This record gives sequence, structure tokens and C-alpha cells, in this order.
Amino acid sequence: MTIKTVVLVHGAFADGSCWVKVIPLLAARGLKAIAVQNPLSSLADDVKAAHRVIEMQEGPVLLVGHSWGGAVITEAGNHQQVKGLVYIAAGAPDTGQSFKDWWKDYEPAPGAAEIKPYGEGYVALTHDGVRKHFVQDLPAAEADIVYATQGPLAVACFGAKISRAAWRSKPSWYLVAAKDETIPPAVERDSAAHMKGETLVLQSGHVPMLSQPEAVADFIASAAAAIDA
Repeated sequence: MTIKTVVLVHGAFADGSCWVKVIPLLAARGLKAIAVQNPLSSLADDVKAAHRVIEMQEGPVLLVGHSWGGAVITEAGNHQQVKGLVYIAAGAPDTGQSFKDWWKDYEPAPGAAEIKPYGEGYVALTHDGVRKHFVQDLPAAEADIVYATQGPLAVACFGAKISRAAWRSKPSWYLVAAKDETIPPAVERDSAAHMKGETLVLQSGHVPMLSQPEAVADFIASAAAAIDA
């Protein structure tokens, strides 16, 4: 039995629409794809949102996470219906680590300086941050839509610890965005190496689902095809 359903988990400063180009490409490859809408209010809340979607699907699923969504799938991926994990320029903390722990030993990417307070307890990316460091490989008009639809993130999210890293026990894949200016590419490469799974390096910014959707869809589809569920 092969994987037929893909659950997509977005990251901080985004929403489910970041997968808008990939979903029809996966459908063309025979895969049902559905995006989680994370509240971005806590790791626990985002994991609950992912589990809610997973449990509405029939049969096994492949869980895909981008950016902060990588921390979410690292925890949510312990669900019994999840048979594999795909990380797209994503956080991959280990057991007992937080997202903040995961990248603290690396030189911050330029976009980190553009994360600013957004009301009490939340942060968001500035307009320049989105255009220059988040989706710098998209046309300005498209980048402005990403900015306008971003989801602010609760600051507490980055400090929440992973109880058990699902990538330690389930097949995992990692897509490194070599021109990422939001997450340091070095930490992405090191995470991919720790997983010892198939790795793809794209010459893309932080959101390759929008800038190189065909390559992302192919990578996800190849992971789904490789899993004997």
C-alpha cells in the first residue's frame, strides 16, 4: 500500500496558501494534498491542528512541514497514521530541543533582524523582511501578497521543547534551500545529514514551494512513492 495523502504544514509568517502552487501539482501526480491552518499560538496548538487534519484522512499520510512547521511535524509526526516526514527548509529539533535550541549555534540569517513585535506576545516579518529575505526570489507583487497574508507567530513557540523527535523513528526527507535568508542554510544541511535520509538542495530562497513548486512537488511525490505503508 502506497501513500496517497499528503498533509502540508505551513510555518511562521505564512498560512496554508503557501502551498497553493504545490497542491495541484501533487494532485496531477495522483496524491491528495490538504493544508493545515496553524493557529501559530503554541507548539501544542499547532500539533493539535495537524492531528485534527491527519485524523480526518483515510489511511496513512505523509506529513510535510515548512520552516516552523518542521518543529510541528517533528512532534505531530509521532501520530500512528504518519508514515513519513518531509522537511522543506524546515526546523528539525531533536528530542528535548526547541526551535530556538535547534538554530542557536549558527550565525543568524539576514531575515532574523526583520522579525519584529506584532502586538503582545507575537512577532511578524516586516515588509522589507518578506521582500528581501523571505521570498526574495519571487516578483514584488507576489511577495506583497505573502506579506499581507502572513500569520504572526507567538514568541513562546520558539521555546517549546519537542517531547520525541519523530524523524528519529520514521523515514524522513529534507529539502535544503541553499539561498535561504530566513533560516541559515548550514543548519538545514546539518539537519539533513543527521536524518540520513534523501536530501535535495535547491538554489532557492526560504519558500521554494512558491518559487520552485515543480521541484518541491516532485520531491514530495518521490517520498510518498518510496514509503511502503
